[in-house]
Amino acid sequence: MEIERKFLINELPADIKSYDFHMIEQGYLCTDPVVRIRRQNDEYFLTYKSKGFLMREEVNLPLSKDAYQHLKSKVDGIIIRKIRYLLPLEDNLTIELDAFDRPYETLLMAEVEFNSEEEAKAFTPPHWFGEEVTTLPAYQNSTLSSGFIL
Repeated sequence: MEIERKFLINELPADIKSYDFHMIEQGYLCTDPVVRIRRQNDEYFLTYKSKGFLMREEVNLPLSKDAYQHLKSKVDGIIIRKIRYLLPLEDNLTIELDAFDRPYETLLMAEVEFNSEEEAKAFTPPHWFGEEVTTLPAYQNSTLSSGFIL
């Protein structure tokens, strides 16, 4: 079960380059239900996600590079590319801060994953977080893959 909240970020922290990061490329084979392929650095995954916003089922399966490349040619919409910075928070939480590539190069979004719904609801975001977009479909990556410009 994935339990996460999402927030817009107005600007990258000044020290962002000091944090670990992943290079991510992902595309969607289906958006209802969500079936996604992802390359994260040199790892490849096929992911199923159920409907939902704050909480939803997520299943990740490993893919070979060849399988990823084969499925990539079948993606609907655009391939999303982003750098995901990993910023540690207290209570063993991590901010996953995504800086998107074109056509969303001005979009900065942070996700924080939780162990329980109660923990998610009790979370107080850092002062530098912007608007919460957890329940706004326009900010789901599966929607962004349609090429919808915010």
